[in-house]
Amino acid sequence: MKKGLKWFFMFTAIFSLLLMSACSNNESSSGEGSSSGGSGSGGETEDGKTEITFWHAMSGAGQETLDSIVADFNSSQDKYSVKAEFQGSYEELLTKLRSVGGTKDAPAITQVFEVGTKYMIDSGFIEPMQTFIDKDNYDVSQLEENILNYYTVDDKLYSMPFNSSTPVMIYNKDAFKEAGLDPEKAPETFNEVKAAAEKLTKKGERYGFSMLTYGWFFEQLVATQGGLYVNEENGRAGDATKSVFNGEEGLRVFNFLDEMNKAGTFGNYGTNWDDIRAAFQTGKVAMYMDSSAGVSAAINNSPFDVGVAFIPYPDEVERQGVAIGGASLWMSKGIAEKQQEAGWEFMKYLASPEAQAKWHIGTGYFAINPAAYEEDIVKQEWEKYPQFKVTVDQLQQTKPSVATQGALISVFPESRQQVVTALENLYQGTAPQEALDQAAEGTDRAIEIANKTKK
Repeated sequence: MKKGLKWFFMFTAIFSLLLMSACSNNESSSGEGSSSGGSGSGGETEDGKTEITFWHAMSGAGQETLDSIVADFNSSQDKYSVKAEFQGSYEELLTKLRSVGGTKDAPAITQVFEVGTKYMIDSGFIEPMQTFIDKDNYDVSQLEENILNYYTVDDKLYSMPFNSSTPVMIYNKDAFKEAGLDPEKAPETFNEVKAAAEKLTKKGERYGFSMLTYGWFFEQLVATQGGLYVNEENGRAGDATKSVFNGEEGLRVFNFLDEMNKAGTFGNYGTNWDDIRAAFQTGKVAMYMDSSAGVSAAINNSPFDVGVAFIPYPDEVERQGVAIGGASLWMSKGIAEKQQEAGWEFMKYLASPEAQAKWHIGTGYFAINPAAYEEDIVKQEWEKYPQFKVTVDQLQQTKPSVATQGALISVFPESRQQVVTALENLYQGTAPQEALDQAAEGTDRAIEIANKTKK
């Protein structure tokens, strides 16, 4: 077998395994719910409605709220019927889509996590949202700009944002009081976090700060400095050929974590979301990074007052904001026009203030339509959970740029795993720059192989 083909098959195998095993955003399904094998893009119901299939990865409260919204849409009109089908985790769903994409067996609408964006654009499976926006003269200005930015490439919106989240810093207000810190004023910069963590740490009982060993948080701490992840303007001016996250911005992040780890003020809870959340809720860590979608659970499950703050940034730079995480909805290409029409009508319904208000309070995800925050059910929820407003403020105060848009590379799952390995090595004593460089080299190899395969 020729060397080139060996590389191709090796990459394909590795990438498929990573899609199945990489730690996805916490919004990715935990495996609850009943999975369906799918039934194609849809057809027609007995009463003559155009039926479409919608594949998603929502479980638990997300699935319950989504099913309720789908039922609302189906009963709101008499032309279309949406059949929502749970397909497992984000990785499992995307693997299933790869086997049917571009055929009549593909679902009309598919939910794909944000790091699958580049893959979906290049796949040939989808019809860009911009096609329907232009045809319908749909006003996208009603939607949240800093969410649209991630899914917009070359001034074209490729998918409809749906479940969107960003990272936040969550902290124990009672521990702050005990340590003589102001519980209403969370630390903002890296140095302030390190100083607070030192005061909050109680040897053998509580760590001051923790962060999940997960590439998404590293990406965010780089982006909030205005730093890029890959070249070619974060992969938005053309196909990226090299990672740049091992520059000064990435090094500041690794030094920040390394210094606290060596000082004994950093708690390492590995790659499991449940473990780090349990550590916080039981008082074993005073500050940690989480998804904005995890705020309500942190509040409800902690026997102390919980604060929510913006993610920290290095003292020598200005805060730029955050990039969007979560997932968006993609329209299949090659299905019947009436099924695409049904899919578009459903997506517009999902983006309405009423539907987004229900989604926001049911799940904790952002409303992609800010008008939802004016709905009475949201105002009532914010009275109960004023911390939600902090997550929205951080998003809306984000400065639009290629850094906060987020990077586009088709091998993002593999790159994130490289960063996970680098963080693990860092905590075991590897020098920050060396650990970062190793992750960058691994990412560069994956990018090179992917670009050659694409050509």
